[in-house]
Amino acid sequence: MSASPAAATRLMDTYPPQPVTFVRGEGSRVWDDSGKVYLDFLSGLAVTSLGHAHPAVADAICDQARTLLHVSNLFATLPQQEVAATLNRLVDAGDGKVFFCNSGAEANEAAIKLARRWAGPGRHVVVSAYGSFHGRTLATLHATGQPTKHEPYQPLPEGFRHVAWQDAAALASSLDPSVAAVLLEAVQGEGGVNPAGAEYFSDVRRLCDERGVLFIVDEVQTGLGRTGEWFGFQNYGVLPDVVTVAKALGNGMPIGACWARDDVASAFGPGDHATTFGGQPLAASAARAVLAVMESEDVPRRAREAGAYLTSKLSEVEGVREVRGMGLLVAVELEDGKGAGDVAAHALDLGLVVNAVTASALRLAPSLLVTEGEIDEAVGIIARAIDRVGEQ
Repeated sequence: MSASPAAATRLMDTYPPQPVTFVRGEGSRVWDDSGKVYLDFLSGLAVTSLGHAHPAVADAICDQARTLLHVSNLFATLPQQEVAATLNRLVDAGDGKVFFCNSGAEANEAAIKLARRWAGPGRHVVVSAYGSFHGRTLATLHATGQPTKHEPYQPLPEGFRHVAWQDAAALASSLDPSVAAVLLEAVQGEGGVNPAGAEYFSDVRRLCDERGVLFIVDEVQTGLGRTGEWFGFQNYGVLPDVVTVAKALGNGMPIGACWARDDVASAFGPGDHATTFGGQPLAASAARAVLAVMESEDVPRRAREAGAYLTSKLSEVEGVREVRGMGLLVAVELEDGKGAGDVAAHALDLGLVVNAVTASALRLAPSLLVTEGEIDEAVGIIARAIDRVGEQ
């Protein structure tokens, strides 16, 4: 139904056939190789939170590329230190330190290793929730609470345990003396856009304090304004011990980070963990520009206001059973309980990028700078796409 297929003949088949080849983006719009324009309400999976080709970020990347690309983490660079200081301030949980990497999976790997280093021998288990998603490396895959994704890669690294989502009693029963940390998302993104809730996170914080284990919050998809606060956990009134972030941090430039409060971060010493490219000047300069724009635009406020408007408009669409999420991370549950993939395909044909996060739900994660006019346009396309599927 869409334009030209992506030229992927030399790419491994790790993704479904790619229906469109995108060649340019600006703000909330992207263009394919035939010149067709689309409204992007997925943002590269919650990555381009300032929209495509934001001039401040583009200028920062260009300037840094002409100045200093890479020196390794054996030496200090200014952009890295400035981004770390800003992240520590935005987490707003006291003094902490940051480890930089290249992706969300790597940020979660760092958090898992840090937890084990902090807890010491014999306390190595990480407890996470069913329905969660924490990455595709072997360790973060096992932390991911989706057993069907585990089977092709068995045996996976040991030391991971899963409990029911939003079930504090199940979590309590899992916290034996072998546990080092609890790892949860503020909103389960890949699991269907399911917010954790303040009561649940409060219970988790209490249990972690009582049992002497770390509370790690995976903010890879929810961090940096998307939920209406700088971080999703801030909606719940709790303070974690470790926070991971990636996606929106570089607005498309690969960069991730693991923040930990000082006493936890001190468990790592020189040589305990490392990365060649993590936080290198080009990526860190992009992140520095991203954070500056986000603060000047007050993106948490914009996400709250635009998210409320988007939710209200989607709720009026015939064929929509439920709209859930936080801020500008939203799922649209369809009345039929299925067909989300077909609706997403028709939406793409009509010029809107969304994805089916489950068989019955669409995920929307537009730019945090999205306008009401763009929201109206997107909602109109979704309504038409649902109608098309109904007609079939």
